Amino acid sequence: MILPAVAVVAGLILLVWSAERFVDGAAATSRRLGLSPLLIGMLVIGFGTSAPELMVSALAAGQGNPGLALGNAYGSNIANIGLILGLVALISPLAVHSGVIRRELPVLGAVTLLSALLMWGGVIGRWEGGLLLVLLAGFIGVSIFLARRGQADPLAADTEESLAVHPMSLRVGLAWTGIGLVLLVVSSRILVWGAVAIAQGFGVSDLIIGLTVVAVGTSLPELASSISALRRREHDLVLGNVVGSNLFNTLGVVGLAAVITPIQVGAEVLLRDWTLMTTMTAMMAVFALGWRGRQGRINRLEGAVLLTMFVAYTGWLVHLVLRGGNV
Repeated sequence: MILPAVAVVAGLILLVWSAERFVDGAAATSRRLGLSPLLIGMLVIGFGTSAPELMVSALAAGQGNPGLALGNAYGSNIANIGLILGLVALISPLAVHSGVIRRELPVLGAVTLLSALLMWGGVIGRWEGGLLLVLLAGFIGVSIFLARRGQADPLAADTEESLAVHPMSLRVGLAWTGIGLVLLVVSSRILVWGAVAIAQGFGVSDLIIGLTVVAVGTSLPELASSISALRRREHDLVLGNVVGSNLFNTLGVVGLAAVITPIQVGAEVLLRDWTLMTTMTAMMAVFALGWRGRQGRINRLEGAVLLTMFVAYTGWLVHLVLRGGNV
């Protein structure tokens, strides 16, 4: 178990580092090529931070471990809201001004509900995976159209400030994008091998490994970018990272994994993991959109509630493993 454990740790470290290089390079390249800051914030940064989940889940599905792929996607969504958004809001309350984020939150809620329908029969097949990818492509297309004809948005200003922190020429941006992408593939292979070996060694399902160690590890790029944005008081970019990442995980990561290999879904995924993910998504939307005339804002108390839910959920999964459960 020593070598697989080392592989997981080394894979996660390399994965986080390469993901940051990839996102920085892709964002700088996109800016040099004339993409608007709003689209960079919505798509390149928001979706780019989910590159680790995409790589890990695609490789896991291709190697016959679709449970790891599904656990990675849904576990990352839970970690993004509970660990990242909860922790960041606990450090500093987040004010929400972006109209783009307000528009994306209901979309995230809708695709989260759709995912339950696709899992209802106990399997997410290739057709269902293809549908998720088509919806992702449609969402990207609509986002580009609205961004080009829309007005200024606070998310664009936050992204502009973020890009100014790491200025790059087009050549440097392309180089870091390529290097980051190659290392993402290499580190994902190392991580998946170690995670599967540990799961097999301890008799734990790859779903549990995906929901815990791998999910938290692949969410670290979102945590790093969120902490960095918080230091510059770019609150809309913090929430935009989480919402964009969760959208991409639900549509792109699960969709691609299912197209590669149909994913068998146990009842516990719907009853435990999907239910918690949906509850936390709804809470995030209520907090961010505001209610009873309250300005959209995630305060410290609400952040503490989200973080507590994540800790309790992770603790329960650990309890299942220690008890010898394989779910």
